[in-house]
Amino acid sequence: MPFTRPLSRRKFMSGSALAVAPLAIPSLNWGVNPATPAVAQTGKSIITRTLGRTGLQVPIVSMGVMNADNPAVVQQSYEIGVRLFDTAMGYQAGRNEEMIGTVIKNLGVRDKVLIQTKIRIPRLPESATAEQVSSRLLSDFDGCLKRLQSDYVDNLLIHGPNQQQLNNPGVMQALSEAKKQKRARFVGFSTHADQALLLNEAAKSQFYDTATISFNFTMADNSDLISAIKNAAGKGMGIIAMKTQASGRRGPSSGATVNQTAALKWVLNHTEVTTAIPGYTNFDHMNQDFSVAFDLAYSAEEKKFLAEKNVRAEMQFCQQCGQCIGTCNRGVDIPTLMRTHMYAARYGNFFHARATLDEMDENANLKLCGSCTDCNARCVREINIAYNIRELKSMYL
Repeated sequence: MPFTRPLSRRKFMSGSALAVAPLAIPSLNWGVNPATPAVAQTGKSIITRTLGRTGLQVPIVSMGVMNADNPAVVQQSYEIGVRLFDTAMGYQAGRNEEMIGTVIKNLGVRDKVLIQTKIRIPRLPESATAEQVSSRLLSDFDGCLKRLQSDYVDNLLIHGPNQQQLNNPGVMQALSEAKKQKRARFVGFSTHADQALLLNEAAKSQFYDTATISFNFTMADNSDLISAIKNAAGKGMGIIAMKTQASGRRGPSSGATVNQTAALKWVLNHTEVTTAIPGYTNFDHMNQDFSVAFDLAYSAEEKKFLAEKNVRAEMQFCQQCGQCIGTCNRGVDIPTLMRTHMYAARYGNFFHARATLDEMDENANLKLCGSCTDCNARCVREINIAYNIRELKSMYL
């Protein structure tokens, strides 16, 4: 059975304490053993694709920087050929953007890289006007640019909108203004939930240039999502894939070995996806992921991994479909709790897990699980919801 190896409360707490400690950006010591890239070139060129209507040519493997805190990894990523770096205003309380900005400035390569960051729709009264929403978003964006030490970003995203927020006049006003002021070259959105719905909506409106979506091999049977990806790409949207490794580098608690290159190749063999942003944090994983940028053909071992019938279930990856909410007696926002569990137990990013919990609606958050001794919620894909919530409760309640 998956997830039979629980994390102890002590282990959770020690990880959390480390995560909330100040994450200082060291004076960058460029001699910190980035060494020579282990990627074997073998005479092959880096595969690039066009990011939809933006016209930007991007290597198919980029860097999701969210969990990274070593500037030398960011620097070495550039050195081996990564050109798009993904971050957000909330990652590491802004320190993630600061790190990227410092590295890029020290390298002197701002005109040679693409920076993508995200701003989140603020919690404002329902009576807030479009101007008020726009003003708040642009103020947050000012902070992003300051931390990035740049007067523009290449792709500005609205972080995790629902359908109503995607079409919110204030949101669209802010993004339009950022483009008009040439502080954002292109605009898009990121999404974990209702992905097919949002992609189809955005493809119809033609307002958003790009979409950053959760996409990995556990979604092979999600025909609605795959169809929506094709539709959006066909309408000129650039598609960027996140969560490509399905569970982070720690792998499923069942102890199954994840073939990381197979997982990444599966995503990128969908040619509608321009680039992937795997969230590596060290040099070994960097080289492993970027090796895929030269050749998408599967090895025999990779084919065997992807053909394994049980591996998708063992990954225990929540697709954020939301069908579980109706099975919960208290109407808890289980998809967000499952995503929070992924950040904590799979990524080891306790800070981001805590921030995600804090952003939840108080009428549907983890506190409502506090008095439950038995969890009735059920997942159509057999994710062990009760187990994951118990781990979150042991950590945060």
